[in-house]
Formats: sequence, structure tokens, C-alpha cells
Amino acid sequence: MKLRLIALLCGLLAGGCVTTSNLKPPEISVQSVAMTSADVFSQQFRMRMHVYNPNALALPVKNIEYELSLEGDSFAEGSVDQPFILPAHGNAEFDTIINTHFTSSLMRLIGKLQERGSNIVEYDFTGKVHLSKGLMRNIPFQKHGTVDLAIKK
Repeated sequence: MKLRLIALLCGLLAGGCVTTSNLKPPEISVQSVAMTSADVFSQQFRMRMHVYNPNALALPVKNIEYELSLEGDSFAEGSVDQPFILPAHGNAEFDTIINTHFTSSLMRLIGKLQERGSNIVEYDFTGKVHLSKGLMRNIPFQKHGTVDLAIKK
């Protein structure tokens, strides 16, 4: 009887390892970035994120750590610390506030936008999705794309 129980537990653990090791990273993209306030020392932006879960099981997201680069320059890093459940094959969208202290980077970015006559910028968005449950707790992600940057001039 004990041998059967041990075999059953080993089978369940092995099945759980296979399931979680096949997890695909959530697809996270930046939908918009808009300046909400600015002064000489810091700027505040609202970033809208879209998250898609390509997996057949729901993901209990504890938080998301990220780094955001715009036009090749480091722009912001931080975390979204609002836990949520990302449904299997489901989507979520939410806003997060970004505080930056990179006045020189921001001025270079504004200069590039003015030269180009467009607010469309390339971004690189990398980080980790931290799960609150499961054998695999940290799922790295990476996304490259473009976004319309709304900056007060």
C-alpha cells in the first residue's frame, strides 16, 4: 500500500514538473506611455500593459518586474505589485505608474521625436513574471515593439 502511494505521489510530481516546465512566457506588450507630470528632477508616466497567457492553465501572478528601454536608452525599471490571476488563454490590461529621473535621456528622446516628427518609438521590454504558486515561480519575458509616446512639450 505504501509503495502504491509513493508511486502515485511520484507520478503526480513528475506530471506537475512536465506541465510547469512546458509553460510559455506570458506575452506582455506596452500599449501606451503617457506623461502625467514632470518637473526638473523627475517625470511621471502612465504605462498601459497588455498581457496574454498562451498556456492551457491559469497563472497566479504575484508581480511583474520589468525594464523598459525606449529608442535604445534605458527609460524605466520597476514592478507591478498587484497580484492577479491570468486566465488560461486569457488577456489582461492594466495601467502602472512609472517614475523616471533621467532628464538627460528624456531630453534626447524628445529631440529624436522632434527630428522625426512622430511620437512612435521603438521599445524593448524585458523582465520576469513572478507566480505565487507552482513549481516554476519566475518566468522571464522579452518584447520588442513600437508605441505611441505621449509627451507634454
